[in-house]
Amino acid sequence: MRNRYLDLLRFLAIVRVVVYHVTGWATLTLVFPAMSVMFALAGSLMAASLTRSGPAAVGRRLRRLLPSLWVLAAVFVPAMLLSGLPVSPRVLLWLFPIADPPANDWGALALSIIWYLRDYLWFVLASPVAFWLFRRAPLPTVLAPYLLLVAIEAGIYPAPPVLREFGLYFGAWMLGFAHHAGMLRRLSGRVLYPVALTLAVGGGAWIVGHPGPRGYDLNDNHLGNALWSAAFILIVLGRAPSGAAWLSRSQLADRVVTVVNRRALTVYLWHMPFVVALTPLVDVVGWSHQDPLGLAIRVLLVFALVGLVTLAVGWVEDVAARRRPELIPGGPRRPGEAADPDGAEPRARSGAAPRSEVLDPAVVPAQRSPGTPAAVDVNAG
Repeated sequence: MRNRYLDLLRFLAIVRVVVYHVTGWATLTLVFPAMSVMFALAGSLMAASLTRSGPAAVGRRLRRLLPSLWVLAAVFVPAMLLSGLPVSPRVLLWLFPIADPPANDWGALALSIIWYLRDYLWFVLASPVAFWLFRRAPLPTVLAPYLLLVAIEAGIYPAPPVLREFGLYFGAWMLGFAHHAGMLRRLSGRVLYPVALTLAVGGGAWIVGHPGPRGYDLNDNHLGNALWSAAFILIVLGRAPSGAAWLSRSQLADRVVTVVNRRALTVYLWHMPFVVALTPLVDVVGWSHQDPLGLAIRVLLVFALVGLVTLAVGWVEDVAARRRPELIPGGPRRPGEAADPDGAEPRARSGAAPRSEVLDPAVVPAQRSPGTPAAVDVNAG
C-alpha cells in the first residue's frame, strides 16, 4: 500500500514549482523548498531500490527517467536544429544528459529544466557507492555534501558546477537515505527540533545577509538554500505520518494526487515551454504578471496546456514503469492485475524502511538566463 503522505508531498512540490515558474514569487521558495524535497523523496526511493535490487536499481531508475525525456527531445530538438542549432555530437546529450545538452536561444529558456534531470542522473549513478558508505558511516556520509558546499561557498575549494550541485542537492538526497533507514523518525524531539531550528536560523541568516538579484529567493543562494531546505526536510520527513487517510475522503482530491504523481515527470518536462510561450502572449492581451487576475489566468492556462500534453504523451511513463498504459491514471485495477512493483510503497512504520519504491518524482527548474521574462524563473522550483 502506498504512503499517501509522501504522494501528497510530491504533489504539493510539483504544483508549487509550476506556480513559482509562472508567478516568480520568491516567497514560495521559502515556504516550500520543493526541489530539495523532491530530491529527498527520490533519495529515499533510490535507497529502497538499492536495498531490494542492489546496483541493478540504477538501470531501473534510468529506464523510468529517460523515455519521457526522449519524447520531449523528439519534438524540440528537430525544431531547434531547424531554427539554428548547430549539428554536433553534443546533440546526443539529449539521449543521456550527463551534461547540459545544447540548445539555441529559445530552447535554452524553454528547456532549461533539463538541469534537474542532469543532476538526478548523476545522483542515481553515484548512489550505489554512496549507499555503501551510508550503511557503514551514516552521519559522516549525510554531512559530506553539506561540508563540500561550505568549502565551495567559502572559496576554499573552487569546484566545477556539477560538484556545487552535489553539495546543494545531494545532501537532500542523502537525507532521503536517512528517511528510508528510519533514522529521521527515530530522532527524538529533543534532538530533531533544535537541529532543525539551528539549520533554519543559520540558513535564514545567510539568506538575509546575502540577498540575490531577486531578493530572498532560495535559488539565488546555494548555502542558505541547503541549510533552510535541510531544516524543512527534517520536519516533514522526520515527523512524517504513516499516511494521509483523510485524502481518500474526497474521491476527486485522491484521484488528482494520484494522477500528478503518476505523471510527475511529464508535468515537469513540459510545463516550462508553456510558461515561456505564454508569457509574451498574455502580456499582449493585458494579463500582466503584476495583476493578480492576470497571474491566475496564466497559472490556469499553463495547467490546462500541461494537462492536454499529459493526456497525449503521459502514458510513456506507464510504459517506462512497465505498467499498463492509461490515459488518466488511478482508475480501477483490472481483475488479476498485479500492483506495480516499482510504484508501491508500504505505509511507513516508525524506524522501519520501506521494502519497495514509489514513482519517481520529477520536477523543477532551470538555469538562469539573462533574457528571462520577469514572471519566469528558470533557475529552480
